[in-house]
Amino acid sequence: MKRLEGRVAVVTGAASGIGRALALELAQRGCHLALVDVDEAGLGPVADRVRALGRKVSLHRVDVSERAQMERLPGAVIAEHGHVHVLVNNAGVSVSGVLADQSLDDFAWIVGINFWGVVYGCKLFLPQLLAEDEAHIVNLSSLFGLIGVPTQVSYNATKYAVRGVSEALISELSGTRVGVTCVHPGGIRTNIVRAARASTPRDEAENERTAALFERFAMPPEKAARKIARAVSRNQARLRIGAETYLLDWLKRLAPVTTQRVAGWAWRRSLRS
Repeated sequence: MKRLEGRVAVVTGAASGIGRALALELAQRGCHLALVDVDEAGLGPVADRVRALGRKVSLHRVDVSERAQMERLPGAVIAEHGHVHVLVNNAGVSVSGVLADQSLDDFAWIVGINFWGVVYGCKLFLPQLLAEDEAHIVNLSSLFGLIGVPTQVSYNATKYAVRGVSEALISELSGTRVGVTCVHPGGIRTNIVRAARASTPRDEAENERTAALFERFAMPPEKAARKIARAVSRNQARLRIGAETYLLDWLKRLAPVTTQRVAGWAWRRSLRS
């Protein structure tokens, strides 16, 4: 997009993590915000900071996996703001555990939020986005949309799916005034790992260890948000965030089968230790 000043941005999962950081980054760049999350209380402090920047803000308590709620969302945003120029499909959750241990209910839960939430957002907001003089869609995939990781089979499935939807949209919308950015973050300091569902006590303990590492070493969400906002301004179709995403992406391209086998070896070794 050539201009963000005065535009209206819709951000799902805006109460925490990358969603919150990106909402504030877009507000700093001049956007008005429609903040979307199931955690309505968590949206309040974000809205206060957006208002402090002099931007208009609306709050929308929506479960992105619920079709009826998502079908009402575009109308609610238009009623508040009159326009939609930027759509950020960020809301996401995680489940840890090998496929043999994961329940089908957990699989359905993560697919509803991580996949259907993105599909609903893109499909239902697309008519309005196409009506604007310029617009942009941001879909949050993951490093796990580039490489398969043991104990993350359902998360991998959804993030690969988001990548596929995004790449198809990039082709379908070429020649229109709507751009698409598919984002592949690596380790970002958010609560997604600590809040993840665990299939077994071992997975729960591993989530805690991983969350502690993220708190010490992962990239702050504010830095990731700046990179995403810059990608929107540049109409960048693909954004990898973090050195690990570049490294593993290239390893997967150069040796796709070997890279997966090494990932399995490293996981089995970690279990033994």
